[in-house]
Amino acid sequence: MTGSPPARGRLRFGARREVGFTLVEVVVAFVLLTLVLSVSFEIFSRGMARAGDLDDRARALVVAQSRLGLAGLEDGWKEGVSTGESEDRRYQWQVTVRRAEELATPPGGKTPSAAYALYLIDVHVSWRGADSREHALDLSTLSTAPKPT
Repeated sequence: MTGSPPARGRLRFGARREVGFTLVEVVVAFVLLTLVLSVSFEIFSRGMARAGDLDDRARALVVAQSRLGLAGLEDGWKEGVSTGESEDRRYQWQVTVRRAEELATPPGGKTPSAAYALYLIDVHVSWRGADSREHALDLSTLSTAPKPT
């Protein structure tokens, strides 16, 4: 050995040891952070929009079910079409009531005589969503009522 060992804390050949991150490492870290945050924000915002759409659809379903429940109670069992809108004027509905004799008739047979008539009730609810598109929901049911005299 020709010389003494390097002193503690010093490197050989005059090289200095730097502590910390290089500029490239910092830039790459910021780019990755930006990508992760932008993807997270996109997922969150889509989830919030979807939750709003589901809330609108649930409210439309309540309107449609209430109109089905009221069919035949307000005006009796009259065939025809009635329209209206919800209290907040956001949902428009249309109720169609018609006799469904063809559903009660067996194939190739006569219409059975009975004291009751079969009615088909269709409810159509439409609304404009937050995305400014037109949305709709349809419900149908069958109900019996005394035959009109």
